[in-house]
Amino acid sequence: MHPESTDRRRLFAEEARAERPDLATLCLLMAAEADPSLGEAGLDAAQAELDRLAGLLPYGVGGASAWATALADLLGARHGFRGSAAEYQRLESSLLPEVLRRRRGLPILLSVVWIEVARRAGAAVYGVALPGHFVVGFGDPAERILADPFEGGRLLTGPDAELLVNGATGAPSRPDMFVPADPLDIVVRVLNNIRAWAEIRPERTDVSLWAVELCMLLPAHPARLRYDRAKLLVRRGEFLRGAAEMDEYARVVAAVEPSTAEAIRGRARAARAMLN
Repeated sequence: MHPESTDRRRLFAEEARAERPDLATLCLLMAAEADPSLGEAGLDAAQAELDRLAGLLPYGVGGASAWATALADLLGARHGFRGSAAEYQRLESSLLPEVLRRRRGLPILLSVVWIEVARRAGAAVYGVALPGHFVVGFGDPAERILADPFEGGRLLTGPDAELLVNGATGAPSRPDMFVPADPLDIVVRVLNNIRAWAEIRPERTDVSLWAVELCMLLPAHPARLRYDRAKLLVRRGEFLRGAAEMDEYARVVAAVEPSTAEAIRGRARAARAMLN
């Protein structure tokens, strides 16, 4: 691995383990994996743009609804941040510097922009991980003052939010769906979006690999990620490394799922056989 990539990942791991992980920093370090040419200057420029946008908000905004309206006016109406169906086909839609540049992105990345700009201006703001659609909340979560950055910051009524949940799940909403999202949960959701984008593009195993490896740097992650990484290594032709990872994962699961462990050892042997 290139020394600069090692440094980025060290910073990512350190930030993820901080007492209060910085969402913007983590999203920017993700973007640097996709585009190493960003460098420190590119990451600083993205932070500066978030600061600049925050400085354009009116002074003395009071109340959750007023903050939501001010963000919608600034980011949605004046600067044109919003989403479209086409964004789901673009990797750039999950990369914060590109979202800031293009003013287009997935719901969760547009929400990151809303959150970071509002936070810098002093608003009480948080993310809300509704099933299938990420939105932003303002003020006391019990008030449910919600805005949809994908729709330019449109304020969501109770029925609007219910419709979003029902459309994604086919079931009514639950109170736990509206609790503020933890920054690391947001990071996991972004990385999972990136992995889903790459999974249907066999030629982009490079993206799948770094996304899995960043997931593995988070403080709490499923052990199965090691197996996911092993399969990716084999798909990329790194048969010995992939087989070694499979054997190690089989060792971890052997005590609780011996049949699964044996099946994985068989896949490891098959991976090694590909060298012959």
